[in-house]
Amino acid sequence: MPKPISGRQTVRVLERYFGFMIVKQRGSHVKLRKATPAGMVTTVVPLHRELAHGTLRGILHLAKIEYEDFQKFM
Repeated sequence: MPKPISGRQTVRVLERYFGFMIVKQRGSHVKLRKATPAGMVTTVVPLHRELAHGTLRGILHLAKIEYEDFQKFM
């Protein structure tokens, strides 16, 4: 089972290693966006202490990032 990761850690990895920028925050949810040759890619990350495994996979799916690529930076 993978180690738990927080929403803040997820945002930090997406910003530092994948080029996402925080666009907006409303309550405990942060919207991140990145420009790609195919268009804009947007994802939303809840700032929870621990993200459920399925929630993290959903965030990465919206961000068009493979889970294995994301794991390298955790």
